[in-house]
Amino acid sequence: MYKYDSYDQAMVDTRVAEFRDQTRRRIAGHLTEDQFKPLRLMNGLYLQLHAYMLRVAIPYGTLNSAQMRVLGDIADKYDRGYGHFTTRQNIQYNWIKLDEAPDILADLASVEMHAIQTSGNCIRNISSDQYAGAAADEIVDPRPYAELLRQWSSFHPEFVTLPRKFKIAVIASDTDRAAMRLHDIGIQIVRNMAGELGCAFYVGGGMGRTPMIAPLIRDFVPLDQLITYSEACLRVYNRYGRRDNKYKARIKILVHEIGKEEYSRQVEAEFAHLLTQGIEPPIAELERIVPFFADPAYDLTAPDAIDRSDPLFALWYDRNCHAHKQPGYSIVTISLKPVGGIPGDAPADQIRLMADLARDFSFDELRVTHAQNIVLPHVRKADLYDVWQQLDAAGLGTANLDGIGDIIACPGLDYCSLANARSIPLAQKISERFAAPEKQAAIGELKLKISGCINACGHHHAGHIGILGVDKKGVENYQLSLGGCEGADTSLGKITGPGFDEDGIVDAVEKSTEVYLSQRKDGERFLDTYRRIGMEPFKEAIYAKEPVNG
Repeated sequence: MYKYDSYDQAMVDTRVAEFRDQTRRRIAGHLTEDQFKPLRLMNGLYLQLHAYMLRVAIPYGTLNSAQMRVLGDIADKYDRGYGHFTTRQNIQYNWIKLDEAPDILADLASVEMHAIQTSGNCIRNISSDQYAGAAADEIVDPRPYAELLRQWSSFHPEFVTLPRKFKIAVIASDTDRAAMRLHDIGIQIVRNMAGELGCAFYVGGGMGRTPMIAPLIRDFVPLDQLITYSEACLRVYNRYGRRDNKYKARIKILVHEIGKEEYSRQVEAEFAHLLTQGIEPPIAELERIVPFFADPAYDLTAPDAIDRSDPLFALWYDRNCHAHKQPGYSIVTISLKPVGGIPGDAPADQIRLMADLARDFSFDELRVTHAQNIVLPHVRKADLYDVWQQLDAAGLGTANLDGIGDIIACPGLDYCSLANARSIPLAQKISERFAAPEKQAAIGELKLKISGCINACGHHHAGHIGILGVDKKGVENYQLSLGGCEGADTSLGKITGPGFDEDGIVDAVEKSTEVYLSQRKDGERFLDTYRRIGMEPFKEAIYAKEPVNG
């Protein structure tokens, strides 16, 4: 993984010192809250319902055991003993004291981490495939290019005050594990007919109040023009994106209103101009970055067989382990979704255990997923049973990856000042309703996502089953949607009809699964059955009136 050079470290250390002084002046009353707000947001510090929340950047979701251990220590030292892993491959802490925030940033800087550009109208944390560098189906590791984008976008003078926040994802596989087309810019590394590497650019996706799927803007940009084309896309947006209405300020609105063709025309014109300016980083910079992402020293003699004699281990292996490009190894996903748990939350002791497992079994590397789980990307199959035993003993052995128990949920009204409804208790109730392993096994792949408000931090638009919390005359209410998907066949869910109270939405989810189980054909996922039979059978079951006895 990437290691800071002296410039990186100086940049982060300087920011810590600046924010320490800004915080001191705010506490002393020399800065008003209105004056302090943009300064704290530049450092990832939000003021939530009950306390400050700090969001820490984890570029493209990759970190090492020392960094993970510090994240656990921060949870103990400055929070209430846990951290919350987010759908942006970051971690946030929900109970921060203002006077301690600079100390947290200093602790982060000691292990090459920060909270810069995790908030504000700027280019946010660059996200990527959590299996990058390990997946058997990728054509190249996308992370060196994500790192190049991170360096380009950090403190970019033109793009620190964009019309709205901006999110970029980079993948290198036809299997989209990063919801790439639901980003402001989605970049897929591809090969052209000549076998050359380049990028397909998708621009104008996003969730929130007006969800949209990014259209393909250009099918091939040479890799040595990646930054230049990205800059062209951003410049057109920065020039014409609306600043008079925050609900219409995202790039998706611009692309929609002027049209894909006109947006593309303007980007191409800007691209042609920028090519004459020579803004692309020298090839030497990419050559400097690439070795940081070299393959680890795999054991080429590692056995490829798995002992399945323990049925609980075999279940976990089947659900939570993914094919690795190197024979004898597996990609392990650690579920942060125990039955009745809070999706994405991890106590400090669990965070430190995952750090230890990465150090001992995964070449000192971990990944945070946009589904709020943790990945050990390089584990010998011979070590899997030992890893699983340690995870299971710590409450981290849940076998539910991509199942109905693997729920994505935002913090909701329990923490967030923007939320209309609670997400956490609802996720817990659904998890408990479907707790039986045989029930989850029968349902199979079903991605359920919950957002506490229209901002869609829980990605409900992309859920096979999506739930949106709304305020209905002062009462929490939940809308149900079906048919969303975040993968290569991206689709947006459609609302079934009137909303439900908390218990009613849990029942509606169960009725939806019952329709699927009764209607599916061999090999069909929930999403496949929904797409084949349509919404009506689900609506009929969900809204059917109970028969009156007597």
